[in-house]
Amino acid sequence: MNVVHTNDLIYQLSLSFIPHIGAVQARILIDHFGDAKAIFKAKKDTLDRLEGIGTVRANSIKSFNDFNKAETEIRFMEKYKITPLFLTDKNYPQRLLNCYDPPTILYYRGTADLNTSKIIAVVGTRNHSEYGRMITEELVTNLSPLQPLIVSGLAFGIDAVAHKSALKNNLSTVGVLAHGLDCIYPSQHTLLAKNILRESGGLLTEFPSVTKPDKHNFPSRNRIVAGMCDATVVIETGVKGGSVITANLANAYNKDVFAYPGRITDSKSAGCNDLIKNNKAILLTDAEQLIEAMGWKENKSVVKNRQKLLFIELTTEEKIIVEILQEKQIVSIDEINLKSGLSSSSVAAAILNLEMQSVIYSMPGKIYSLS
Repeated sequence: MNVVHTNDLIYQLSLSFIPHIGAVQARILIDHFGDAKAIFKAKKDTLDRLEGIGTVRANSIKSFNDFNKAETEIRFMEKYKITPLFLTDKNYPQRLLNCYDPPTILYYRGTADLNTSKIIAVVGTRNHSEYGRMITEELVTNLSPLQPLIVSGLAFGIDAVAHKSALKNNLSTVGVLAHGLDCIYPSQHTLLAKNILRESGGLLTEFPSVTKPDKHNFPSRNRIVAGMCDATVVIETGVKGGSVITANLANAYNKDVFAYPGRITDSKSAGCNDLIKNNKAILLTDAEQLIEAMGWKENKSVVKNRQKLLFIELTTEEKIIVEILQEKQIVSIDEINLKSGLSSSSVAAAILNLEMQSVIYSMPGKIYSLS
């Protein structure tokens, strides 16, 4: 997809460049004004009064005039066929919108569907053991019949094993980067990155060109890995490893986290064991367990439910919700609201009717599944 040079894109990029305006504030502004251009055109006192913005940020918006930076970035994207994904774009990773701090704009090179039905993050230590390599390859291979998108950070170790295993099993894989798309870090993974792009995968980052892989960028990168996926699987990690940060972020986003256990004397498994011990991750032993936990396993009750639905007349709203539950059989109310495109009141009414007809089942925490 080629970059279309529009005023909207200049404003969208510029919004991400304004000092003191981070992901949280940008979303507040977009939710209020609807688009980036309207933010720049708004009066200072209107911005000032907006909750979460205030005087300092309002001044920062009104004094911003470095639009040349956006134009330079557009020329870079056009040259390297990079697609900008703004918060309101339909191709923006929709799962990230369930997070409180989704990136304002993402830079994407590739063809993998970032909103496909099954997305799994596989992360772990840079210095993996033979056990870690074997577990990673086995997991990805056994997940391959479901054709999930495999997401990781293109780092040394488990990340690289996950990407390579995905390619070997003809799965799409996306590397999320902590720097701009004008380079690959580590440089030793340049060929791997090229293979990912050639095999219908992708490279994704929130950082514009000429952004170096500085240390403080990696936690930001990790939140994208955690937020854009249905679940995160940790293979091997130390107690203070970057994968633990990803797991904690996934927990904060109410995402499922799984971890493979290891020997209590093995420092490479200490982080996984700690996540399991503190109920921050589900102990994982194989792909089949993951498939079942995620509700991805086709079973007789689902087939029976589909047959039952043939004899029930559903409204348009009810059909939309049922289709969401058929795609992913355990879904939160937040995800239903997001995916359905319906108003919250329409969703509530439809869910009530579906429960009364015994089509869906309500679980604690406003989680729903087909009955």
